[in-house]
Amino acid sequence: MPAMSHCPMILTLSCPDRPGLVSEVSSMLFEAGCNILDAQQFGDIETDHFFMRVVFDRLEQAQPETKIVTSIEELAERFSMRVTLRPSSAKRRVMLLVSKLDHCLADLLYRSRMGELPMEVTAVVSNHGREHLASTGLAEIPFYHFPVTRQTKMEQEARIWELVQETNTDLVILARYMQILSDGLTAKLAGRCINIHHSFLPGFKGAKPYHQAYERGVKLIGATAHYVTSDLDEGPIIEQDVERISHRDTPGDLIRKGRDIERRVLARAVRHHLEDRVVQNGKKTVVFTS
Repeated sequence: MPAMSHCPMILTLSCPDRPGLVSEVSSMLFEAGCNILDAQQFGDIETDHFFMRVVFDRLEQAQPETKIVTSIEELAERFSMRVTLRPSSAKRRVMLLVSKLDHCLADLLYRSRMGELPMEVTAVVSNHGREHLASTGLAEIPFYHFPVTRQTKMEQEARIWELVQETNTDLVILARYMQILSDGLTAKLAGRCINIHHSFLPGFKGAKPYHQAYERGVKLIGATAHYVTSDLDEGPIIEQDVERISHRDTPGDLIRKGRDIERRVLARAVRHHLEDRVVQNGKKTVVFTS
C-alpha cells in the first residue's frame, strides 16, 4: 500500500458478505484515530459479496501511518478483502489512445486542463498522424504515432505496452481508438483500460452505425463506457446514457447527438474510476456515485 498523506484517504474494499463488516471497518478506523468523512456500501445478494468505499482523514491523535496501513492489511486478511488505499489528492497517470475522431480526446483534455478530472496525461497515442487530429491542447503533451496494419499489430501493441510501463501509466483510455486490442494486451490492462462505444452494439455493427440506426428508425441512441476485456465491447459497464430521437432527425443529427453522448458518458466513467468509485463485481461493476 502507498504511504499515507495528510489529505483525506480513499479506501475501497470488496469481500464475501457477512454481518458486521461496516462495524469492523469503522471500528478499525476509529481505533486508529481516523475520522470517516464519507462512506458508501452495498451488499450484493446475488453474488453474496460486500462492497465499500470510505473517505477518511487522520486526527491529531492518530496512530502512525505505518500502523494504520498495517491495521487495514490485517483486516483485509481476516475477511479475505480486496482493498485499495490512496490519497484523494493523488492524480492518476492516464494515457489516451485515439484514431481520427477526436471529440472524446478533446473533451477529456479540456476537462483535465480545467481541473474537472484529477489526472495527469502521460501521452496521446494514435494509429494516425497528428495532422488528423484537430484537438487543441496537444502541444504540451507527448504524442506518439504508432501506425498499425494486420501484419504489424502485435509489434505495435508491444510498443504501446512498453510506453505504458515507461510512463508509469495507471489508466489507458480508448478515446475512440478504432482498433481491437489483442487478448494479450487486454489481459495486461485488466481493470485499467476504459473504452467508449455507441450503444447500438450488437444491433448495428460495422461501418456507419448511426446511418444504420437512421434507416431502422430508432427512437433512442446512446453510448456505453466499459472496462476492456477479451470479449469485444462486453466488458463490465461503468456508465451509460441515451437521448431520444425523432423522425425529423437526419443521419447527421444522429452523429452530432451521438458524439455529445459519447463525450459525457466517457467523461463520467473516467471520473468515477479516477475517484475510486468503481469496484468490479464479476462481469458487472458497483459504482458509488457522488
